[in-house]
Amino acid sequence: MSRKHRFTKIIFTIGPATESEETLAELIKNGVDVCRINMAHADHAWTRKVIQRVRKVSQGMKREIAIMMDVKGPEIRTGDVTETIELEIGEYFDFTIDKGIGGRGPDGVQRVDVNYPGLANTLKEGDTVLVDNGLVRMLVEDVTPERVRCKVLIPGPMGNRRHINLPGVRVDLPALTEKDKRDVQVGIAEGVDFYALSFVREPADLDEFHDYLDDHGSSAKIIAKIEDQQAITNLDGIIAASDGLMVARGDLGIECPFEDLPIIQRRAVETCIQNGKPVIIATHMLESMINSPLPTRAEVTDVSNAIREQADCVMLSGETTVGKYPIACVETINRIADRMEAEPFPTLRKDLVLKKPKSKMLRSAAYLASELDNAGIVIFTRSGFLAQMLSSLRPTKVPLYAFTDNRALFRQMVLLWGVEPFFMEFHDEEPEQTVQNAFDFLKNCGWAKAGDHMVVVSNVIAKEKIIDTIQLRQLS
Repeated sequence: MSRKHRFTKIIFTIGPATESEETLAELIKNGVDVCRINMAHADHAWTRKVIQRVRKVSQGMKREIAIMMDVKGPEIRTGDVTETIELEIGEYFDFTIDKGIGGRGPDGVQRVDVNYPGLANTLKEGDTVLVDNGLVRMLVEDVTPERVRCKVLIPGPMGNRRHINLPGVRVDLPALTEKDKRDVQVGIAEGVDFYALSFVREPADLDEFHDYLDDHGSSAKIIAKIEDQQAITNLDGIIAASDGLMVARGDLGIECPFEDLPIIQRRAVETCIQNGKPVIIATHMLESMINSPLPTRAEVTDVSNAIREQADCVMLSGETTVGKYPIACVETINRIADRMEAEPFPTLRKDLVLKKPKSKMLRSAAYLASELDNAGIVIFTRSGFLAQMLSSLRPTKVPLYAFTDNRALFRQMVLLWGVEPFFMEFHDEEPEQTVQNAFDFLKNCGWAKAGDHMVVVSNVIAKEKIIDTIQLRQLS
């Protein structure tokens, strides 16, 4: 192989620090694979503008990256207060519905509205309420139809529109809000490749979103963000119903005991690999680099662990939206990935249960390629199955070159571990011409050179039958 191949993919979140054409070009040059747009902080005009800009810059650099729209999803927030309330330990505080601007109630207890009408029906005495990413902790003392009265355990300021978490509590909120639907309509019009759905709680949430996309003619893939205890309880079903998973460690670390996070992350990665679904590790990967040109040693270890676990992607959030060193962040992940992926790994995953004969054939192709020096695997796909299955086998040190004539699938395959996708027209009447064109493409782009071996997974026509084959080829 000639060109450096990184198996772990990088997602960056676009924002003021990275929205210029010059910075986007530099990010793409450094190997980012997916651009994430966080709809919690984006309006429609800006979203359209940056999607078109990313497409323009990536096409100009002859390396198209995918675009992921992260829809806000259902969330519980406080309303407005006349001025920030400084809570004190042991005092009582009320959460109300439709009482207006927060302040003191008639009984002297301070209060604030919430945007969740079902709060009083959801909470009971003894439940925990966390405010502002867990900085404020309260215990539910009493519930009436008009208010939820809490006792402050960990005090802090109560400002406007603070985020609320209810650990271990099942909430009755829609999977897709009306805001989400309006945002998704923009994404459909602009041809977004992935949607990340926030606060997925059960498989039905994903079924609803898939139906919505189908009804509106979108072939985009849905990534389920797991962010609370209910999602962990339903993890297997959520993975089965999704097109991929994001371990969103921010809210997850609030909803679950933080000491459980490494175990949850490991389980999520393993379950996704076993089910042939891509998995993204997100939040606080290089948080200190928002203001520092260098990562902390703990962050280096965190990123390296995600790569060692063979997660498909690692994701940057604030580091590339408002951070001072977005390019350095991507360079840092490249350095860590290069070092970790050079370490000894098992040749490929032997623990995957493969039921289909074609899947077992792919494992044989991966074994063959791993036994050769400077070998890669070349596949031709219109559904993505071959790429997804080979990626799940995690053949270390073996690049997976996936060719497709489906442009939407081409961009969606960039999310997969180890897969380098290419868009190319197929010659259905002359399959050998398609193979030779792929070889020429790899050589011209610097991915391979004459003399390299390629294991080609293809099919041949034998009389009236189509036969799956593994071919060993040497580039000339």
